[in-house]
Amino acid sequence: MKIGVVGCGLVGATAAYALVMRGIGRELVLVDKNMARAQAEASDILHAVPFAHPLRVSAGDYPDLAGCRVVIVAAGVNQQPGETRLQLLERNANVFRAVIPAILQHAPEAVIVVATNPVDVMTHLAARFAAEVNVPSSRIIGSGTTLDTARFRALLGRHLGVDSYHIHGYVIGEHGDSEVLTWSLVSVGGIPLEEFTQLRHAAPLDDAVRQEIDTNVRRAAYSIIQGKSATYYGIGSALARIVDVILRDQQAILTVCTPVADVAGVQDVTVALPHLVGGSGILATFPPPIDNVEQAALHASAATVRSAIDQL
Repeated sequence: MKIGVVGCGLVGATAAYALVMRGIGRELVLVDKNMARAQAEASDILHAVPFAHPLRVSAGDYPDLAGCRVVIVAAGVNQQPGETRLQLLERNANVFRAVIPAILQHAPEAVIVVATNPVDVMTHLAARFAAEVNVPSSRIIGSGTTLDTARFRALLGRHLGVDSYHIHGYVIGEHGDSEVLTWSLVSVGGIPLEEFTQLRHAAPLDDAVRQEIDTNVRRAAYSIIQGKSATYYGIGSALARIVDVILRDQQAILTVCTPVADVAGVQDVTVALPHLVGGSGILATFPPPIDNVEQAALHASAATVRSAIDQL
């Protein structure tokens, strides 16, 4: 099982490293506009293989993606001083206009997993460019709020004193400031959150605690970037998880993003929702039965992303 990574900056390289550490796939090809960077990252990761799992790791160019089942796209440009968000989007759109067709020319059957930010808009654009070569949007998946959902579950699990594996709750909408934490759906081991806290006699989940968790999920990237300039371990691990689900056809429910005809009344938009993911990409979408407040917040979040798409 062959995997490609296009864009070997911190996110792409960390995702490649996470794939090797978890033993996902059998062959890994790194592609970057800066070939020396791709070769250096491939060599460094290859040297970790004896301590992990037997994957073949190499650098290459787009033709070397032939046969890939999945390709992670972490290519893009960084925001420059004085540059507006729209200007950054336009430059990244130009990057994707070249990258997406090049990938699909050589790996026409691959599922593409987009990591480039702003991931919702970039996934929407990737799907448009893929459609031009008759590739369905179900094979274009953005990382969405996979990491945000993990943050939510981790923080809630820590507060409750429960392994986060047993916490079920989602972050949906934009991967950004307008994302929605679906408190109304949270359960712990199948027990609704409020009922569980009573049974567990856990620390109270009052408004102040909920707000603190919400802030720590929503603002996590800002605080990490302030401390070390970039985030990459969490998203690298999230990307590895998504790729594993696709390669193993696990049919797992993940809060990834892909174009959807209608999200909370907003037409033709790409934001994170619970999707069933398998070997061919998105298999089904499950609009969550959230309460009215969360539904209004999801509408606002989807409208934010739709506005950015319209500007492009």
